[in-house]
Amino acid sequence: MIELRDNELVFRFPEVHRDAVLSVNFQRTLRIPDDGTAHFLPPGLGSFPLHHVDDYRETTPSKWAVHGGVFFPMHQSEATWLDFEGDYPMAVKVGAGKINAVTGRQWRNRLAKLQDYLVTPDQPWLDGFNVRKGMIRQFVAMPLGEGYTAEEQLTGKAEHGGIQLAVYPMKASLYEEMINRRGSICEEAGYPIMASYSQATQEMGLAPGGLMRQEIYEDHYGIDTWETEAFSRCFVHILNSVAFFNVTGQSPPLRPPTAWEYTKAGLPWFDYFDAELTALEGAKELARLESVEVMEGRRGGLPMPTIREALVRRIGRDRVREGAF
Repeated sequence: MIELRDNELVFRFPEVHRDAVLSVNFQRTLRIPDDGTAHFLPPGLGSFPLHHVDDYRETTPSKWAVHGGVFFPMHQSEATWLDFEGDYPMAVKVGAGKINAVTGRQWRNRLAKLQDYLVTPDQPWLDGFNVRKGMIRQFVAMPLGEGYTAEEQLTGKAEHGGIQLAVYPMKASLYEEMINRRGSICEEAGYPIMASYSQATQEMGLAPGGLMRQEIYEDHYGIDTWETEAFSRCFVHILNSVAFFNVTGQSPPLRPPTAWEYTKAGLPWFDYFDAELTALEGAKELARLESVEVMEGRRGGLPMPTIREALVRRIGRDRVREGAF
């Protein structure tokens, strides 16, 4: 069962266990420069507004009706990260245009023995594509059909866009064993109205941005831990900011400050550390992707300014990762 509540997707599995709940929101954030430096984690600047596709069937692309789900707006070249909240262990698959963000392979609903999923609450966030051990490339929104997205680079097609999620809860018997053994688990702006616009250019997909320090952790429970017959999946579509206004009549959030502006103001970046967990290796398919900055440079775009002397705060399981806005 999936609910949309306060701009969060809430996955509930009451048929498995009353505690089996996971909330997912999509955080606005700073786009980091692609300057060859491995940057620290940027802050969360608040959740993107989520809307039901079914509430806007007459104004959203017709193919969205097949997938249903939800949608939210992003400016071109804006970045996002996924925030996972919930104490009940879950296996979570994340896709971008039906490209697995952990392995770079084509999307499959089922879990694979070669780990193609995250484990929450061990993994509190996901900021991008798993390109090598301890490093990701930031999720950056780009229009479908222009060749930037991971989907287009790996398949040659601009077919799906958006984000795909599939969530599998831990088997109830194993959860109860863990509770009994440990006592508890884990950490306790106007836009113009356009008379017409192209549906081919309003949809967005996720492309790889700059390098960031982030580990994607190994599943230390094992694949047999997860209740594979009781899973939920959701398609999260992304509209560009102008199209969002035309679809909903509501203004999208303003652009966030640049990473350079944020750092110049002396505001913090974050480094998440958990010595008890082991990081996955990066995906070779994803490591070969060209970043937005590289592709824009080849097309004559201007480079982003480099961040220097950033204030970094190390955080652990009792983490706080919030911006100052």
